[in-house]
Amino acid sequence: MRKVLLLGAGKIGRMIARLLSASGDYDVLVGDADLHALERVRAQSGVDVVRLDAADPPEVAKALRGRAAVISALTYVSNPAIARAALEAGVSYFDLTEDVATTDTVASIASSALPGQIFMPQCGLAPGFVSIVAQHLTDAFESLDTLYMRVGALPQFPSNALMYNLTWSTDGLINEYCNPCEAIHQGQRINVLPLEGNEDFSLDGVRYEAFNTSGGLGTLCDTWDQRVRELNYKTIRYQGHRDLMNFLIRGLRMYERRELLKDILEKAVPITFQDVVVIFCTASGQRKGQFVQISDARKIYGQTIDGETWSAIQLTTAAGVCGVVDLYFDGKLTGSGLVRQEQVKLSEFLANRFGRQYRGSRLQTHAANSKDAPEAGHDQPRN
Repeated sequence: MRKVLLLGAGKIGRMIARLLSASGDYDVLVGDADLHALERVRAQSGVDVVRLDAADPPEVAKALRGRAAVISALTYVSNPAIARAALEAGVSYFDLTEDVATTDTVASIASSALPGQIFMPQCGLAPGFVSIVAQHLTDAFESLDTLYMRVGALPQFPSNALMYNLTWSTDGLINEYCNPCEAIHQGQRINVLPLEGNEDFSLDGVRYEAFNTSGGLGTLCDTWDQRVRELNYKTIRYQGHRDLMNFLIRGLRMYERRELLKDILEKAVPITFQDVVVIFCTASGQRKGQFVQISDARKIYGQTIDGETWSAIQLTTAAGVCGVVDLYFDGKLTGSGLVRQEQVKLSEFLANRFGRQYRGSRLQTHAANSKDAPEAGHDQPRN
């Protein structure tokens, strides 16, 4: 059995526990400070649980004994301490953080990893799967010019002024909307403002907007530094959302009062499990003497499993981390220290029993300005 400690029994943690335990190959111990959340995950997935404070190193160290890996599904502020505990215990580490400073800290900790011990932050949807897809698109080019990633978790039935419902961590959402955003512009690494760079586009007959948010690029700026002209990430929303959030966060200066902003959002914007995840990546560059564009577009909807409704963001985020954890145990993620999402091969991820959650959702992809661009196979149109 593959022995894993999962820290966090919230919306995403419950889905991770469900996927891993249902495979029959994982012995999952779930740790959380919330006894009610632990009882719920135990009832849903039949996993072992332990009540603990993730900020208490001795408690975490005790839970790590006998485990081969730890997955943090907690808020990003908890992850540096968990990564240090993993280093001391000699177990491999995975998390879902979108926070850039947290990832930098984990990368620093990873530099002291033992042989065969890996540290893999940002294993969810964005950052996470979107970096795997984006890196895969770049393989088609002899030289890359632009790489754009657009991702959103949206309500299927928007019914309020924001055209939005809470679908995941409110702390993470606020972080994305308030923190500086990494990008590469005209070949230079820069920080751009969140909620800026608004653009409109249509996908599969639906009109969307997209704007700068923090963290979605993962480590791609490091990977493509000095090798691409334009690289950026934007969050997808229904049209009109950005202007209202810009007024709330900047006009009313709620970025200075994040706890109050969290309280407002959680009391005024309901959670929904009827959501859709939209992923749209586009790359352009030189190939066989031509300037070519290739895109990959996917939509993923929630599912009902054994009578329990799971949202699209739960499925995609959990599938992202479960997929790479499975690849690690299968011996397909080797080496020591920091492992980036873009080091994962898309073909291996989609062939994985967890990663296949992304497979059947692909929309028509295309290559522009080239008659023979689909030749390589990975940009072949398919539904």
